[in-house]
Parts: sequence; structure tokens; C-alpha cells
Amino acid sequence: MSRYMINTWEPETPSFWKRSGKSTADRNLWISIPALLLAFAVWMVWSVVVVNLPNVGFKYSTNQLFWLTALPGLSGATLRIFYSFMVPIFGGRKWTALSTGSLLIPAIGIGFAVQDINTGYPTMLVLALLCGFGGGNFASSMANISFFYPKARKGFALGMNAGLGNLGVSVVQFVVPLVITVGVFGGLGGESQTWAKAGASKAFWLQNAGFVWVPFIVLSTVVAWFGMNDIASAKASFADQAVIFKRRHNWLMCWLYTGTFGSFIGYSAGFPLLIKIQFPDVNPLEYAFLGPLVGALSRVAGGVIADKLGGARVTLWSFFLMIAAVVGVLRFAPHGDVAGNFTGFFCMFMLLFAGTGIGNASTFRMIPVIFLTERQRAAAGKGRPAEERAIVDANREGAAVLGFTSAVAAYGAFFIPKSYGTSIALTGSPDAALWCFVGFYVSCIAITWWCYARKNAAMPC
Repeated sequence: MSRYMINTWEPETPSFWKRSGKSTADRNLWISIPALLLAFAVWMVWSVVVVNLPNVGFKYSTNQLFWLTALPGLSGATLRIFYSFMVPIFGGRKWTALSTGSLLIPAIGIGFAVQDINTGYPTMLVLALLCGFGGGNFASSMANISFFYPKARKGFALGMNAGLGNLGVSVVQFVVPLVITVGVFGGLGGESQTWAKAGASKAFWLQNAGFVWVPFIVLSTVVAWFGMNDIASAKASFADQAVIFKRRHNWLMCWLYTGTFGSFIGYSAGFPLLIKIQFPDVNPLEYAFLGPLVGALSRVAGGVIADKLGGARVTLWSFFLMIAAVVGVLRFAPHGDVAGNFTGFFCMFMLLFAGTGIGNASTFRMIPVIFLTERQRAAAGKGRPAEERAIVDANREGAAVLGFTSAVAAYGAFFIPKSYGTSIALTGSPDAALWCFVGFYVSCIAITWWCYARKNAAMPC
């Protein structure tokens, strides 16, 4: 038996948790967080790269640029469907190391491709799709961490893992604009390019947008392999986990998490290019990273708040906040001959990101509570063995649902940027897309209130 395998894991037992459970869980969490941060950075790197491609000579249309921004979301969401079930099959330690190491493929590929303006658009599309490896990692990472913590601490643990992991979106939008202006790797990183705009020119190393992550990915992969653990009781086949497709709450939470995380990752992917199109005189890379930063940090806070107030109540109010923020964005955006107000536009987006972050944490706090309550209700009065089995089954189902809902929600990284592009192509503005988002949030409010938040809800959480 591997020394990395934990054969007895009882986080709901206070004596076990205090003696050794907490320290082991925390170690796995703190190794998981930087690995997930790197995954998000690679997943969202195209949100920054596309803004700079025209400046170094690539001749792509606005719609083509939106496709490059959106495709990592499409592939990442699809991969999450499969990644959702990998931890119980392979083990959290092995899968974290393998999935983190896979990020080297798109990171190195982008570094070489952007150095040559003759690189074909199909090649760029393939590299954008490969960045979906980073998006897939979230599903397996969250499922893995959920096994380590007791019910009372899941909001905190999942909020920390996801919130600090989500910081990768902000980090990539902050770091890349800095590293592409200097020859970080010297001769090893390739020759500089010429950035030209409005008669001005300067040296540029756009390849650093990919290469800068390589040493950190290697380090994180090694640390995960030698520092994390697998849990024997978490082992399950795909058939064992497939029971979630029969669970009504799985599909309801997919809808709600699309409204929270799907919004966060979709707005993050499209924010830089949307700013550039709506406010051409503003440099989007000076501001865009702040949105994902606000969303990620508010997710950490949202996990703690949801543990105290209940996930459903916090989720409900986060959707009201998001609707108000979208209406504010529409109010301050440019319309026809009327110039927009960038300050108001930006502030409303910060409020929107805060709402998505809080809602991300609260919806994920709801999932393990729902499935634990459901399994415990079914085992009530059947004796201690049945009650213990209910906890194991609930943790397994809850982990699978955490991963699967994140897979469905991740399609927001594709649909939101693509909705912007389609709306602009058809109407000349993104307004139609934003109003559709408002309508979707209204449906999320109705589901949350009826199923989980009202006084006599069937599954209060």
C-alpha cells in the first residue's frame, strides 16, 4: 500500500479531526490552491493575449478574437465533465499532479506560436482549445478537497480552494502585461517583437504570456506528487458516481452554479476585450484584472458567510445584487451617439464580480449540505452502520456533483464572450446579451427561493 494512501478518514468524528484530520486536510488544501491558481491562469491567458495580437501584426477580425477568447471556456467546460469523476477513480494526489503537469502543453505551445505572425489561425484555435486543460482542473480539484473536510468546514475549505484558485484569472491579467514588456528569459525565450500603434513602437515579448508559467507548473506538479494524499474511502468507479444523474438536486444546482460561477468566469474572459470595444481610449489591461480579483476574494468571504448564514439565503441575495449590477452596467455603457461613463461602467462591473464571487461560494456550500441531508434522511432509524454509510455515500455524491455542476457552469466562459460578439455583430452593442443575463438571473432567484430558501422549502440549506 502506498504511503500516500489514507485508509481511515473520518472528518465528521471530532477526536479524529482534532488529532490528525485537520492538519492533513489543510496540507492538501494548501498544495491544491497554487495548483488551481496556475490552472486558472493558463485557462484565461487568451483573455490577455488576444488584446495584444493585433499590436504585433496578427490580422484577426473582432469576431475571430472573441472566438479565441471563448474557446478555452468551451473545451474547459467539456473537460470538466470527465474531470469530475477522475479523483475517485485515480486518487486526488495522482490526478492533481497529472492534471497540473498537463498545463505545460498549452503554456509552451503559446510561447512558440505567438512569436511568428505567420502562425495560422487554426493553430491558434487548437492552442485556445488546449488551454481548456486549466479549466478542467477546477472540477477535480474541488471534488478532491471536499473529501477532506467535515460538513461544518466545507464552506470555508471550498471557498478557500476556489477563491484563491480563482485568483489565477486576476494574476494572469495582471502579470502578463508586465512580463511581455521585458526579456524575462533572455536568449532562451526567443527574439523580441515590435509593438506598433499610433506611430509609436517598442520591443515586445508576447511569448512570455505562455513561458512565464512553465517553471511554476513544474514546481507545483512535483509538490503535488510528493505532498498530497489519496483517500481510500473516496475510491469509486464511474458507475458508482453516475447515480448523481438521477438526483434532482444535481440538475437544479447546475442551473444555479451556472448563474454564479458561469457568470464569474464568462465575465472574466470577456472583460478586457469588452472594455477595449466599448471604450477604445481606455487601456483594458490596466483595469481588467481587478474584476476577477474582486470576484475571487469575495468568494473566500462568501464561503465563511455561507457557513454562518446558510448557503441558500446568501445565494438568493447574490442574484439580486448581480441583477442590480448588470442594470448599472447598461446604464453607464455607451449607446449610439451617447458616450458612456467608464467610471460608472467599471464600478458596476466590480459590483457584478463581487456578486458572482459570493454566489460561487454559497452555491458550493449548498451542494454537500443538500446531499448529506438527503442521505441521512434516507438512513434515519436504520442503525449506526447505515448512518455511517450515508456519510460516505453523501461525500462521494456531493464531490461528484461539485465537479459536474462546475463543468456545466464553465460553459459560461464560452457563452458570455460569444454572446457579446454575437450581440455586437447583430445590433452594434452588447446590450441584448446583458438583458438575457438578467432574465437568467431572475430564473435563478425563483429556483433558489422555492427549492431551498423559503420557510417551508423541501431542502433548506
